[in-house]
Amino acid sequence: MEQGARAYQQAVQVLPQRLRREALCLSPAEQARAEELRLRAGWPMTVVFPEGERPLGERPVEPGELEQLVEIASHASLHAVLDQLRRGYLTCPGGHRLGLCGTAHLQEGAIANLRPLSSASLRVARQVQGAARSVLDQLCPGGRLESTLILAPPGLGKTTLLRDLVRLVSEGEGCTPLRVSVADERGEIAALCNGAPQLEVGRRTDVVEGCPKAQGLLLLLRAMNPQVLAADEITAPEDVAAFRMAAGCGAVLLATAHGAAQEDLRRRPLYRALLEEHIFRWLVRIRRTGGGRQYLIEELR
Repeated sequence: MEQGARAYQQAVQVLPQRLRREALCLSPAEQARAEELRLRAGWPMTVVFPEGERPLGERPVEPGELEQLVEIASHASLHAVLDQLRRGYLTCPGGHRLGLCGTAHLQEGAIANLRPLSSASLRVARQVQGAARSVLDQLCPGGRLESTLILAPPGLGKTTLLRDLVRLVSEGEGCTPLRVSVADERGEIAALCNGAPQLEVGRRTDVVEGCPKAQGLLLLLRAMNPQVLAADEITAPEDVAAFRMAAGCGAVLLATAHGAAQEDLRRRPLYRALLEEHIFRWLVRIRRTGGGRQYLIEELR
């Protein structure tokens, strides 16, 4: 509980002072369970727990406070994070993710900026060491890790499970230690700061952060001779092509995708190609059970 509360307290440091005070009114036990903070202009800030969303305070969030939020999260250097802002999010120290909504301004058909802002979601990133221990044995028949896709709807802990799986494999806990390379496009897996991961990903892990994951995967494949390649959220054909190339080079693959069941993947052409080519052997589905999570392992071949 203490570690979970510390992560929450770190995340809320990006809030403007008034909203930070409201957020810190939660008890340590509640802070440890909080998953997100939601800020919507004209409404009180809310906190999201596994069982649902509830208001924090009574005073509405002001549009100026949303602007302050971005100013604090970007360290007053909006130009340095403009690429992230165009995609609707900012990654904060510790791997916490700030999602943003507002009026989109387009240039040549692409989002150039979001101004003014209308709402924000601050998702708390938590290190849960040991989260992957219960699935590791089944993913390593004969002591050898095999390519695995983690599947769940948003907010159920895909990145948390992926991070701990990377850590266990890199440290050789429960399997043969392997060299792991991570394409951490949004800085949520390792959360590099001055080149050092802020979240535990293991001693044999190399990380490239901040570039599109397809480019990062290919860079790591060429430069670091990885035995395992990991990335969060397959979302584009370029990601699939990079994983296909890595599989052809003999690397074990770890990745996440949005969905609830295999049928969700088979309905989408992007993922169907991965399944038909047997890029991944194992599927780990995450589902919520009461206040916790359950991991269900299925073989894809």
